Amino acid sequence: MTGQIHQSRIDGSIVLLELDNPPMNALGPAMLRQAEAALHEIEHDTSVRALVLTGRGRAFCSGADLKAFAADGPEQAARDIEHFNRVLELVARCRAPTIAAVNGHCLGGGFELALCCDLRIASTEAKFVCAGVNVGLMASTYRLPRLIGLSRAKAMLLTGAAHDAATALAWGLVTELQTPDQLLPAALHLARRVASRAPLSVEASKRVADRAFDLSPAEADELIAREMAVLRASHDHQEALSAFLAKREPVFGRR
Repeated sequence: MTGQIHQSRIDGSIVLLELDNPPMNALGPAMLRQAEAALHEIEHDTSVRALVLTGRGRAFCSGADLKAFAADGPEQAARDIEHFNRVLELVARCRAPTIAAVNGHCLGGGFELALCCDLRIASTEAKFVCAGVNVGLMASTYRLPRLIGLSRAKAMLLTGAAHDAATALAWGLVTELQTPDQLLPAALHLARRVASRAPLSVEASKRVADRAFDLSPAEADELIAREMAVLRASHDHQEALSAFLAKREPVFGRR
């Protein structure tokens, strides 16, 4: 059983991707190909305004399927790891905002997958593990310190210990906790809110925020000015102004 990724459309503008490879939803070569194809499709389909990523069963994801990769031989295994990293970058750079609904064990490369998402919410049963030091490897050394700070990140990175959902919330790794049965509805509710906002504005806000830690104040001002010039001229901005004056909800259309 090589596992699969279930893809479904919600309300026309939201894509739900569910990892399904028991017991821990590891991503082997076949699932990586499915993920890559789905992410390319989402990137070019401007009707998609939000992506929700979750796992089926008791795990969110345990990362790359090292057992499957090892069976392919060392050279192919190296290419498989490169493929896994390309999929992570596709998630991180996705045009549409991405939401990780962490339903259970979130380990190693699966933890990095969650970090690549724009927003993370978790089940009260979720467990988070930076597993690199447990298997003689390394992961999450770049994104995690930027998200929760260096000291807390090192507490995860250097110990390889499991951290519970309450700690993840307190440290800012996730923004809300839900009971297991309410996690997916909560994630879809969040996705609907994101999808209902002005799409060009959402995408621009994501682009600028993603670069916030890497720009000087002057560079940030220049980037913001360029993005704002486009947004001020957009149909959606004019629609927002008209809706405000008419005391109605705006109807955005990515124009």
